[in-house]
Order: sequence, then C-alpha cells, then structure tokens
Amino acid sequence: MGRKYRIKGNKYPRMRRPRRRGRLVVLTVASVVVLGVGGWGTLQLIDVFTGGGRKASAAGDGTDCGTTTKASPSPSAKPLPEPRTITVNVLNATTRAGLAKKTADELKKRGFKIGDVGNAPQQYDKKVKGTGLLLGPAAALDTSLPVLGTQLPGAERRTEAARKGAAVDLVIGDGFKELAKKPDADRALTKLATPEPAPTTKKGC
Repeated sequence: MGRKYRIKGNKYPRMRRPRRRGRLVVLTVASVVVLGVGGWGTLQLIDVFTGGGRKASAAGDGTDCGTTTKASPSPSAKPLPEPRTITVNVLNATTRAGLAKKTADELKKRGFKIGDVGNAPQQYDKKVKGTGLLLGPAAALDTSLPVLGTQLPGAERRTEAARKGAAVDLVIGDGFKELAKKPDADRALTKLATPEPAPTTKKGC
C-alpha cells in the first residue's frame, strides 16, 4: 500500500472504448425483423388488390366465384313479313251477318292485303267457339300467322300441311267482338319484330 507504480519499458497501455458488439447485433436483428414485416405487409396488400391470386381460388375451391347474368342476342330467326305482304282471307263462322266484311275493311286499313271475304267452309261454320282461328301453310307458323295474331290476340293458330300458297285465313269465331285496338296491335307488332335478348348466366372467379 502506498507504493507508486512505475511504468517500465517503452509500451504504454492504450485506453480504448469498449466495443459495442451487443448494440450492433440488436440493431441488425431489429432491421431484419422490420424488413420482414414490411415485405409480408406488401404481399398482403398485393393479394387484396389482386383478389388473392391462386391461393384464394384454391382455398375457396370455387365456392366464392360470382355468378353474373348477361343478356345475349336471341338466336337468329326468320325475318317476319310486313303486313302489306300478307294476304288474308276473312271468313265468318258465326251467325252474325256482315262481320267478315267489317273485319276485312279494318285489316285493310292496317296494311294487310285482303283475299276472299265471306262465310267459313262447312268444316268450320259455327264450330269456332273462341275469338277466331288463324289458318295457314306450314311455312306460315312462325312468319305470317304471328304477325296476323297481333291483330287478334288469343286466336288459335293452325297449319295445314297440304295447303298450297302463302295466303292465310282469319276465321271469325263466336267469341269475337272486334280486332285489337290499333295502338295495342302496333305495339305487339313492334315487340314481335324486336324480341328481347335472352339472358345467359355465367360463373366466373
């Protein structure tokens, strides 16, 4: 105790600051963690904006796919003839006189061509209980008969396989009162010429 220490030799102890290895290790680990969390968050955002990618579809197994309904054009059909190209024979199967002439005159005003006007043949005379019967050749089933049908809604439509020519018959029945009102018939004719597109259902992810 109380001695004085003497430094011998030409080497002197150097006073160094303690190394901060522990702090550097902590900073390095913290940086890695921050970068990892940031990268994971970025991937999550990408999944949100892209709909989850393949994982979402695999996890959902197709049950989360939405069903959309889209209108598609109707299949192509034969163009409907205009009234002026359709010849109509107006035949009266009732006991009311003058009904065929009156009905034929009205159809003529609406643009139809008029053929024969008179009483119905025996096979239909007093045997048509509804408003009327529309007759024509097989080719008229989806052409002339629907157009004529706009003038007398509810009339029965029939075709005759052996019938020749393009003319059609309007046989007036016991339930007939008058033709459809012209505005109503015009609207029905317009709707018939431009049918609404048929909806199609498509499933997509």
